Amino acid sequence: MVRLRYLKQTRALLSPLSSNDTLFSYSTIAAATNGLALNPIFSSSYSSPVKKLHAQDVVVTFQDWFKSKGDPFLDRILEILSSHASNGENEDFVSQRELTDVALSRLNLRLTESLVLDVLYYGKDVLSCLKFFDWAGRQPGFHHTRATFNAIFKILSKAKLMSLMLDYLDNYAKHRGSHKTRYHTILVMGYAVAGKPEIALYLFGRMRYQGIDLDDFAYHVLLNGLVEENCFDGVESVAKQIKMRGFESEVTHSILVKGFCRKKEFDKAEAYLRGVMDGGVKLKTTGYIVGALVDGLCKNKQFDKAGKLVDEFGEFHVYDIWIRELVRARKLDGAMEFLQKTKDPEFAVHYVPDVFRYNTLILRLLRENRLEEVCDLIIEMRENNVPPDELTMNIVLCFFCKAGMVDVALRLYDSRGEIGLSLSSMTLNYLMNTLCGDGSVVDAYRILKSSLEQGYFPVKMTFSILADALCKLEKLDMMNELFLVALENNIVLSDKIHESYIKALCRIGRVEDGYFIYGELNRLNKVTTGRAYSSLINGFIKSNRGDIATKLLIEMQEKGHTPTRNLFTAVIRSVCEMENPEKHFQKLLEMQLSLHEPDCGIFNIFIEGVGRAKKPDLARQIYEMMKRSGISPNVRSDLLLLRSFLSGEKVSDALNLYYDVLKKRKGKKVCNTMVTGLCKANKPGLALGIFSEIREKEKDVRPSLECYEELIYVLCKHKNYEKITPLIDDLIGMGRPLSSFIGSNLLLCSLKDRELYERWIDSRPPDESAESSPVYRLGELIGLFSDRFRDDLDPDDLEQVVRNCFPLDIYAYNMILRKLCIKQVDAASKLFQKICERGYEPNQWTYETMVHGFYRNGRKTDAELWVEEMLRRGFHPSESTKLPKVRCCDDIESVIEKRLWQGCCSKSGLVFSALMSIG
Repeated sequence: MVRLRYLKQTRALLSPLSSNDTLFSYSTIAAATNGLALNPIFSSSYSSPVKKLHAQDVVVTFQDWFKSKGDPFLDRILEILSSHASNGENEDFVSQRELTDVALSRLNLRLTESLVLDVLYYGKDVLSCLKFFDWAGRQPGFHHTRATFNAIFKILSKAKLMSLMLDYLDNYAKHRGSHKTRYHTILVMGYAVAGKPEIALYLFGRMRYQGIDLDDFAYHVLLNGLVEENCFDGVESVAKQIKMRGFESEVTHSILVKGFCRKKEFDKAEAYLRGVMDGGVKLKTTGYIVGALVDGLCKNKQFDKAGKLVDEFGEFHVYDIWIRELVRARKLDGAMEFLQKTKDPEFAVHYVPDVFRYNTLILRLLRENRLEEVCDLIIEMRENNVPPDELTMNIVLCFFCKAGMVDVALRLYDSRGEIGLSLSSMTLNYLMNTLCGDGSVVDAYRILKSSLEQGYFPVKMTFSILADALCKLEKLDMMNELFLVALENNIVLSDKIHESYIKALCRIGRVEDGYFIYGELNRLNKVTTGRAYSSLINGFIKSNRGDIATKLLIEMQEKGHTPTRNLFTAVIRSVCEMENPEKHFQKLLEMQLSLHEPDCGIFNIFIEGVGRAKKPDLARQIYEMMKRSGISPNVRSDLLLLRSFLSGEKVSDALNLYYDVLKKRKGKKVCNTMVTGLCKANKPGLALGIFSEIREKEKDVRPSLECYEELIYVLCKHKNYEKITPLIDDLIGMGRPLSSFIGSNLLLCSLKDRELYERWIDSRPPDESAESSPVYRLGELIGLFSDRFRDDLDPDDLEQVVRNCFPLDIYAYNMILRKLCIKQVDAASKLFQKICERGYEPNQWTYETMVHGFYRNGRKTDAELWVEEMLRRGFHPSESTKLPKVRCCDDIESVIEKRLWQGCCSKSGLVFSALMSIG
């Protein structure tokens, strides 16, 4: 059939790749379309051999199928019943009832028992069925029958609305004369279905006493009710009455078999079944009797025995029961194998499951992500002309979401009015979750708004997923609406969502809006998370609102959160930058001391904070205050005060403190702090003097690696190259390896200034020629980067030479790339690929190095491709990378030089390591 072509193509997309077919599996397609070449220079446009499956073709195919569902006449009745829903207020209820009555009367329905039963069985919700039952009972010339009463009783029972049902029966009993149907019969049936067999039997006894009897239909309703409630004494008595009156049928036998199964007397049940079938009793069908036993065996987990009965006595009803129980027990493989067996031409009956069986099986397969089998069954339903119902359409949309064909699902959703689709909450959740994962957050938000208007409300998980996606994409106006909707519906989103929302608002400078969210959470007695507090505090610090940051910091601790040291010092620094800082600072200190028992740690945090704010005098005051409070400063207190003096350029005070501390404290921490602090204060002479003093007098003190790194960095900056080689010798002589920071720094200097290599050679002893010496290898490498040797370098050789000298990291690779980009940009591109393949993550400066390399070599188009790739990876080009478009290479170099040496760079953040790789 032509319409099935697109369905089968959809199935093909989910099938494994075969040697005779050009169709890829879904996972292959996803990998092919989502993959992005790391190197834009060598990537080529991907040309998939997959046959194009246009979403619109699939949509049209399913729209045609969906339009074949149901009965348009019954759909119109139910549409009227559902569109005039009451909101519960009395006046509105009356008006809505009148509107429903008018709309139904305009249909000019010819009410019969058959029509009422059709509407009740076709109805999708209890309220619509009750409204139609009520309307029909009020129409002139129509009176409800025992069948219509039994139908509404079953609907109420299935919906577990027993209290409503009992109220109805009690009310019915009070209005005996208002119905021409058999009064006692209706009550007996009602109480039997409602699970009140004792009342049903009492009323039955009263009927018999008055000489009134039940008909065959009511007898069987009573018998079934007794079995359902395990009243087996009553079962035997009523069964005898049925037999005496000649009402016995396959319905009677199936109920009695169900009774044996309820008592777990399966052998008796089977014996009874075979006795009935061998007794020559004329039956319309044995399916209900066998089905009752199969149902009982399956519920008792005797599937093997049930399966044999299915094979022996199988017919449509038995097969329906068998499929239902296999699915309920999650024996999906067994259900699929049975369905496959029924397709065999030699099978006794050509069995086609009804829409309900298909739906239950497909839904279970869908939940277990068995998408290929789901697609097979959907196609099978279409081939067998099984009209879909509401659940089928919802399942199909869920299938497309899970299969990654969200564009098809979205188009079907948009045509819901045309095809009469009413989405379930499950489908809405699937669709919105998939759209969020696919990046189509705006569509997900549109569906949410539409669902709210229709009265559907997503589950909290879906709400959270959408909120998280909106925060990540900074769709904060939408997120604000979502947050307000959640508040209106008393939904408190997770801490993570609130945290992400506040963080996103603060990140784009809308800290006041973030503060509003914080206030709303407080109003709901919802404790804001520590990270959300941190975002707000940092946001107000950036807005120069240290007063609010201070307030939040105190509240944060009162709510049980512990702020990080960096956050605390950032607030202190912000307070120090306010007008009249001493006043605000004193207030913060007093509040903090009131929250905790005063100890050295609290004072240390304040010393560190004012030190970062370059307020050394204030740091000294806190230090003295601590001593006056009877708290002895510890080593960290001394180190923090020392750093505060150095960062505040009070070098003489720092030296005095240093020597004072050395008198009472011995150890390398004080020495290391002094050397690194002087380096960062741009005092290389003093730093080198202290370092030499340590090496000469303090033999038991080994300077830290950071001391060597900062010294070499500041000496390179001031071009004191002759003093670098002794430091390298000392470092290696102590058995310390050469760090990547030192090595990369030296390579950067050698690329910029050939004097480094010349001074290196001059400072080396003439007899040093051992190639295995680390110092010798490092000298050769510096010479290589100083253009002392050939330029046509093999990237692999160059990489190995660097690896022999110091460990490779992304910053060292940036230097290698920069060297290659001078004249071998294609070799640099290949190395870039290898770097990525080895698991290194290129940073901004890696991309900028490549951009500058291609520009220098006159390959402007390739350079622009690298800029585009850089943007795709989330990096924003620096000014020096934008300049090549308008300036010559000499201007670029000067800008890079300026950027490289702006400010002093700390090792801890590896900022300099990043800067040194700029093109």
